[in-house]
Amino acid sequence: MVDKITYTYKFTTLPNIDILKDECKIWLTTILDKFDPEKGSKAFSYFSVITKNWFIHKVKKNSKNLKKEINYEDAVGELEQTFLSTENLYLEHREKFEFWTGLLREFDVWEKQNLKENERKVLNAIMDLFDSVDEIEIFNKKAIYMHIRELTNLNTKQVVNNLNKLRVKYKSFKKDWDEGT
Repeated sequence: MVDKITYTYKFTTLPNIDILKDECKIWLTTILDKFDPEKGSKAFSYFSVITKNWFIHKVKKNSKNLKKEINYEDAVGELEQTFLSTENLYLEHREKFEFWTGLLREFDVWEKQNLKENERKVLNAIMDLFDSVDEIEIFNKKAIYMHIRELTNLNTKQVVNNLNKLRVKYKSFKKDWDEGT
């Protein structure tokens, strides 16, 4: 019965399952006198439920121990990965910083070009957004468009048209950045 329950409910993943099966059999013999046939249940189903619950308890106990304990090799591996990945994080942060710095410099170049008045207004609004990014609590696209409309005094269609022109310039910048030129 114990073997059948361990395979049926897949308790075989527990460590030292053979030892646990023997312990369960011993424990079942100690509680034989608790079975009362007058309650209407059959002995096999009664002890099956008790066996299943005993193994569930062992699974919970094992998972609790696994959360508390840590394998030395795993800990060393995690530490190595953490320290090795900090270098990668630095490079990643540095690359992002250089990209945004380069983009802001590119904005200055665009500003010196012959832009139409509305393009210049939209570009200046975007530059203002980038300069005050920590102070702005706008989290969606629509609110950003409305904020740009307020800064430029342009209607939505004018803002969108001029943003599309600036997107073309941004895509060119991004392509050059990705290619390293």
